[in-house]
Amino acid sequence: MTAPSSATALGVDSEVGPLRTVLLHRPGDELKRLTPRNNDQLLFDGIPWVDRAQAEHDAFAETLAGRGVEVLLLADLLGEALADGRARAAGVHSAVDERRLGLDLADALRSHLSGVDARTLASVLMSGMTFEELPSAEGSSLVRRMHHPNDFAVDPLPNLLFTRDSSVWVGDRVAITSLALPARRRETALTDLIYAYHPRFSHSGRAYGAHSAPLEGGDVLLLSPGVLAIGVGERTTPAGAESFARSVFADGLVHTVLAVPIAQERATMHLDTVCTMVDRDAVVMYPAVRDTLSAYSIRPDGSDGVKVTGPEPFLEAAAEAMGIERLRVIDTGLDPVTAEREQWDDGNNTLAVAPGVVVAYERNVETNERLEHAGVEVLRISGSELGSGRGGPRCMSCPMLREPLK
Repeated sequence: MTAPSSATALGVDSEVGPLRTVLLHRPGDELKRLTPRNNDQLLFDGIPWVDRAQAEHDAFAETLAGRGVEVLLLADLLGEALADGRARAAGVHSAVDERRLGLDLADALRSHLSGVDARTLASVLMSGMTFEELPSAEGSSLVRRMHHPNDFAVDPLPNLLFTRDSSVWVGDRVAITSLALPARRRETALTDLIYAYHPRFSHSGRAYGAHSAPLEGGDVLLLSPGVLAIGVGERTTPAGAESFARSVFADGLVHTVLAVPIAQERATMHLDTVCTMVDRDAVVMYPAVRDTLSAYSIRPDGSDGVKVTGPEPFLEAAAEAMGIERLRVIDTGLDPVTAEREQWDDGNNTLAVAPGVVVAYERNVETNERLEHAGVEVLRISGSELGSGRGGPRCMSCPMLREPLK
């Protein structure tokens, strides 16, 4: 991928400003850990063909690079960050769970991981380790004996693919989020480690914190400079939305946060599964929620608190906060059945690389045609295997640098 430039300051103030630097994660051995026995627990709807998923992801990265985007890969950054002894200690600490392993086995695993090279440690942190793979230790261990050899002593993290969720850039600051489900909580430890110890991010400011109330990046949309929308549903709680609002207000990053209730179900796990920005004044949206989606407006009260108004229709609240007459809405699909199918297949989950230019899954034929009819250029990618974790191009990308909108 494109070589990192340590001199470039990072920052994002919109969903559609020209994309210059993005964080991706090329799927690796962690996906090979998925089986019919554990895929539900690890939040995948199927067992992906890993080689094909990697080829699809490579094509996604090449599409972005072809548009002048610097593509950073999480595994590379993690390996480089682990050259720092403090990062190694933090990584080992995050991986070893005494409650699961018991004190003796936990100590043996810590000792083992502390002695491996950075690349091996990075691999374990991402793809996990089974009891069969644990280093041999003196003495007998009830924990080892009572677990199946293929049970996980260190859980794999197949959802690392979705880099959007564990960190979010707002202005010149990065927020390490707080992931809601057990299968994903350790992802933020790795993301935090990268931002804390990789030289590329040594001057990056922080917003929010991974130990605050649940908040996931797929629920955070930067509608325009100064305006955030936050979905509140299965993954982000009202407390998470309010805590994040208070943080970005305190840092002077935005003037309005819209808290948007969404259904707490798999098909609508994040706000960006039903709505994403495709141009300065345009969204692609699931028509089933177009007229029912609402928003609570949160603004600073002038004395270190917040004032909350609403709810009111989301599209009206968004347009008012953005200072425009209205948001153009491009519907998913051509009819209710097609819309439901393409919403499930991430038809709304587009990644803007510039105003009016988006990356989308090729399989959402009708939605892509609607986008093009509305004047939006669509860069189509394959996602037959990548989509098995219920995520599209936006889910798989964390923008770190966008040019400001003019």
